Amino acid sequence: MGFIIRWLCALALLTVSFNPTQYNYVNWVRDYGHMNMSIAVLLGLLLFIGYVIYLRATLRSIGGFGMFLVLAVVGAGLWVLFDYGMLSLENKDFNVWLGLLALSFVLGIGLSWSIVRRAVSGQADMDDVEE
Repeated sequence: MGFIIRWLCALALLTVSFNPTQYNYVNWVRDYGHMNMSIAVLLGLLLFIGYVIYLRATLRSIGGFGMFLVLAVVGAGLWVLFDYGMLSLENKDFNVWLGLLALSFVLGIGLSWSIVRRAVSGQADMDDVEE
């Protein structure tokens, strides 16, 4: 259950920032940001903080190579679905949603990796602490 909540939060962060609909931060700032500059900056900073939290936790837990591997596995899975005719890539909006799902999956795994590792191996991850 913990992974699903982390993954959904990552998906929310990504989709609030950008998605193929007109309801996202990027489109709002482009269309109305000049009229509400203070709100645009505040919301942009809050989104930036969310990205820093997720990316820092993901890089610390699985690293850049781990992020690449998770994305490669997701991409290979999508390729298999495409090869077996279960997935069509004709719709551009659907492709953007697939990309958002893939990126949110990477961020969700990155934020949950320490919990998974502790459950599988019995070893806890700890930050480097100077004594």
